[in-house]
Amino acid sequence: MLDEDVRREAFAEASHFRSELYACLTRRGDELFELCDALLCSDGPVKTLVDLALSPEHRRGHGALYGGLNRGRVDVARLRRTLAGLPLPRAAGGRLVLAADVSPWLRPDANTSPDRSFCHTYGRGKNEHRMIPGWPYSIVAALEVGRSSWTALLDAVRLEPGADVAAVTAVQVREVVERLVAAGQWKPGDLAILLVLDAGYDVQRLSFLLADLPVELLGRLRSDRVMRRPTPPRIYDPKGGRPPKHGGEFVFGQPDTWGEPDVRTVTETERYGSAVATSFDRLHPRLTRRAAWLTHRDELPIIEGTVIRLKVDRLPNGADPKPVWLWWSGTGASETDVDRLWHAFLRRFDLEHTFRMIKQTLGWTRPKLRDPEAADRWTWLIVAAHTQLRLVRGLVTDLRRPWERPALPNKLTPARVRRGFRNLRMKCPLPARAPKPTKPGPGRPPGVKNRRRAVVQDVGLVLKTGEAHSRPSHHKKGTKPRRVTG
Repeated sequence: MLDEDVRREAFAEASHFRSELYACLTRRGDELFELCDALLCSDGPVKTLVDLALSPEHRRGHGALYGGLNRGRVDVARLRRTLAGLPLPRAAGGRLVLAADVSPWLRPDANTSPDRSFCHTYGRGKNEHRMIPGWPYSIVAALEVGRSSWTALLDAVRLEPGADVAAVTAVQVREVVERLVAAGQWKPGDLAILLVLDAGYDVQRLSFLLADLPVELLGRLRSDRVMRRPTPPRIYDPKGGRPPKHGGEFVFGQPDTWGEPDVRTVTETERYGSAVATSFDRLHPRLTRRAAWLTHRDELPIIEGTVIRLKVDRLPNGADPKPVWLWWSGTGASETDVDRLWHAFLRRFDLEHTFRMIKQTLGWTRPKLRDPEAADRWTWLIVAAHTQLRLVRGLVTDLRRPWERPALPNKLTPARVRRGFRNLRMKCPLPARAPKPTKPGPGRPPGVKNRRRAVVQDVGLVLKTGEAHSRPSHHKKGTKPRRVTG
């Protein structure tokens, strides 16, 4: 296919998505659509919503802007189906690689905003953890191959206070996979979809909840975990007793418990030196009836998988490299599988680049919205804007800064694609209708106090992991600080 045919097909796909986006905005759609265009065409990072109201693409006042976010309506189900039907990046063999992660919208000073929960964040200090009130969002995206800052956003769900992250993620991933199957993105006989997760997820439990789907799970594990080997063969014991259910221990921090690896690969890289990956087959955690398995009625399952240890020679920042432990829901991994899996895990960090882009450039967490429903509408506008940038990444002109290096059209970052979107917008469909002439409302008369004060909302006393939040004893009033010895 010629380059001109490829550009024509990409332009048709972007135009079709814009028409579908407008159809998904069922209330105050003209305002929401123009707000999305202003988001894409404004100069520089988005800092306030009022700046978007001053954009030429936004033909309405700032009152209509807030009215669209507070009282608009988005057909989220239709928009999700539309996102699943778009062209998605694929790995070798046509495999789909998905990543799920939670990103918080911090609102520590929004005392009147409901449904806030304590979100785990990292402070500026080394190993400093903070719990800040906000709205955590679980986001699922499709990953690309190779070093890239692009991902294909597929779904976003706001976590309610006290939500079980594993249960919510299982339902979210299940619905995403069902939409991909319905859209023809996966068919019987294709390679299983790979879901990549970070250490904050219970990957074994998710593997158990998603066992009926064509999905393989790959997640990072803490370095202090203990796994069990397969159940040893039953040997007759004249003394009787119950046969063992688990094999010997596999302690991550004790190399003498590992034994010989089933697979060992060495890959030479320019950035990290030699990358040594070793895999140990058919390892499982020993589950107990507590936490998420407390209400499990049947016998606790044995969830076997493959443990992969990745160790590199050096890090770009000069720090001492620590091994990375991964768990794959499959068994019998070959050398090709081991290399494919740890390369796929490295691509999970592309989702972090997407979070940084939509927060720092598109201004996802900038608006001071009170209602969480308005935050959901704004989030879906951010997803739609990022999707349009992905669809037109090969069509816009590179408007680079004088100090920036030239880049190929398919190598432009999302921020550089956004610079040229305004020139392409006039060629795309503009379904939003012109605003009707009107004048501002009277507002509250001067000197009249506000009689409808907002109710102060309590922050959910549970973490986004479902655990109860309790203030450390050394932070409570009337207690002496801890003394660290040694």
